[in-house]
Amino acid sequence: MVTLAEYAAVAVAALAIFGEWIHSRRIRRVARLAFGPAGVARLWTRSAPFLRVAAVTLLAWGLSQLYILTPRAKRPQLLPEGGFRHLVIALDVSPSMKLKDSGPQRQQTRASRASDVVLSILSRASIEQVRISVVAFYTGAKPVVVDTFDLEVVKNILNDLPLEMAFNVGQTSLIEGIKESVNLARGWQPDSTTLLVVSDCDTVPDTGLPEMPRSIRSVFVLGVGSQRAGVNIDGHLSRQDASTLRQLAKRLRGDYQDVNEKHLASAQLSALSQSVPMRDVSGKGRREFALGAVALGAALLASLPIALAFAGTPWQAGVRRSVSQAPLSREPQTV
Repeated sequence: MVTLAEYAAVAVAALAIFGEWIHSRRIRRVARLAFGPAGVARLWTRSAPFLRVAAVTLLAWGLSQLYILTPRAKRPQLLPEGGFRHLVIALDVSPSMKLKDSGPQRQQTRASRASDVVLSILSRASIEQVRISVVAFYTGAKPVVVDTFDLEVVKNILNDLPLEMAFNVGQTSLIEGIKESVNLARGWQPDSTTLLVVSDCDTVPDTGLPEMPRSIRSVFVLGVGSQRAGVNIDGHLSRQDASTLRQLAKRLRGDYQDVNEKHLASAQLSALSQSVPMRDVSGKGRREFALGAVALGAALLASLPIALAFAGTPWQAGVRRSVSQAPLSREPQTV
């Protein structure tokens, strides 16, 4: 796309060519005064008009381009080798997650325990090389944040947001959370994604689980809530259904872990905790080309007059010394 900078460069080039034509005509008239009796400069000076036109054109294009571009600070865009890794957290936000039967002392709510477990995982991950997505599910599923690197955003989602208010009241559908998470990760790089499913579980149908895409490398099904003692809610006893969660993990070709009292082992987090070299992938655009054009044009315009003055012609104008007459005698004459 042609911009104002290109039009400015063409206009300046045309004016410079016209000026060089007038300048060359004037030089021909005073060639013997400028270059000596031969009236010819050194051969390389024939390129001077072209260099001047190129220099002012580069300056005009570069300065115009810098004027119309939005100012910004130059920051490197660092990308891990092989691309960013992804962590997708499918988080149960049903009302049963507010029940208090979790933690080593059974004094935490299931939601609070889930928050502690997820934040423990993030604290051991190479967070600058991982992008985090959170999918909340209850009667349906909704992505809350996609590919963030801000840990404070994730903390706010896990601790403060009443996400259950975004859904209609009804039965928890764990399978909808898995489907939404899989759809989110489907287009990412192969083996780049870790899926965490955090829930106290409910019934899972025998069919309907999505096929895991190539982007998902590992799946962890994390259970919260007591497996033994239950808590009454809506006329039924709610507790972690470990057998159903374990069966779900096998169907997803993943691992089940009861995190009600213990955290996920660090050995299982190698895909997230491993650091790889970072490289700068920021492209060189119009701004960099404009800066280079300004520098080159200015250097040509500054150096060309000096080169012409010292190496433009072998003849140097000066004053020829005349032969002096014999000195007059200062002896007194005899009368």
